[in-house]
Amino acid sequence: MRAKSVPHVEYEVFNALLDSDIIAEVVAQVKTMMVPAEDSVAEKRFDEGVKNAAQYILNLAERRLHRL
Repeated sequence: MRAKSVPHVEYEVFNALLDSDIIAEVVAQVKTMMVPAEDSVAEKRFDEGVKNAAQYILNLAERRLHRL
């Protein structure tokens, strides 16, 4: 697929980040570093943070749709 515009490339990059198995592995690694075993509060915070970050990237992608 040819890059039609800068927003098109940005949109595709954001979607690739959200769908990436490699990014999912990195998030799992970060979770092991940030969430101690048996710490439900830290796990809840981490999960909420990941959800918010994913939503942020999704919003960035959606804001480019009208320019494609």
